Amino acid sequence: MEVETNMIYCKLCLTDCPEPETRTLRSCNCIFCVQCLRQYVPLAIKCGAGGAITCPDLACKNTGTLLDSEITSFASGDQVELYQRLRFERGVQLDPNKAWCPMLDCQAVCNMTPGTEGIPTPVPCPACHVIFCCGCRGPWEDGHSCSQHQPLMTPSEDSGLVGIDTDAAIKQCPMCGVYIERNQGCAQMLCKSCKHTFCWYCLQNLDGDIFLRHYDKGPCRNKLGHSRASVMWNRTQVVGILVGISIIVLVTSPLLLLASPCILCCVCKPCHAKTSKKKKRKDKKPSDSTA
Repeated sequence: MEVETNMIYCKLCLTDCPEPETRTLRSCNCIFCVQCLRQYVPLAIKCGAGGAITCPDLACKNTGTLLDSEITSFASGDQVELYQRLRFERGVQLDPNKAWCPMLDCQAVCNMTPGTEGIPTPVPCPACHVIFCCGCRGPWEDGHSCSQHQPLMTPSEDSGLVGIDTDAAIKQCPMCGVYIERNQGCAQMLCKSCKHTFCWYCLQNLDGDIFLRHYDKGPCRNKLGHSRASVMWNRTQVVGILVGISIIVLVTSPLLLLASPCILCCVCKPCHAKTSKKKKRKDKKPSDSTA
């Protein structure tokens, strides 16, 4: 005799899958098919910037996170290695007692003690022996004045110590301080760690600038990295989307108002109760006549 397998509904692919082809997450007991988890975990590693991989169900009541053993089973060896490296880098960035060496050719992890009452203190790098400020990561010199979020340091040709490169290829996110490298592309940057959008040149906030008006004037004018025609086309697309949404709302809102009484009547429980009673009475009448 064939044994019937239980079918379990997967909330990702919206299909019923055989129970042996599903997995239950230990932290939240949510169940998904193996194929969906093998697609979800690598994508979460790529976009998560080392953060915890949460349950793919947005309505998960326990807000579960995947264990390391579960991540290993649903991702390849290279992807697991990438996740471990990103998680380590994120841990260093979020630890107030650790910092990356600001030398571009070094990037060692340094242990530092923040200054008391906002007083900056020097931090020596154990690898390249450069001494930098714990606050701004600038070179530590006599009479040092600390200013936050300076660019990374590069070796200076004039001195044996360190100089500041204003056109560095790596900068810090102005919101969370995570180091970001820009090889090419436009100047509108999106931090993968905190999802903050900013200008690469002046670090100004661009979260609400959907039309990219920041690059129309000021010191960053025409520095977006795209032609004027592409910028205008992008703005036209944004305007078209907004106009389309507004038209849909205007067209559908009268229809929804006209249909609202019918919808309320269908949803209303007393109406359902009355109709069910009438059906029961009709069903009983033929039985009484036959008796």
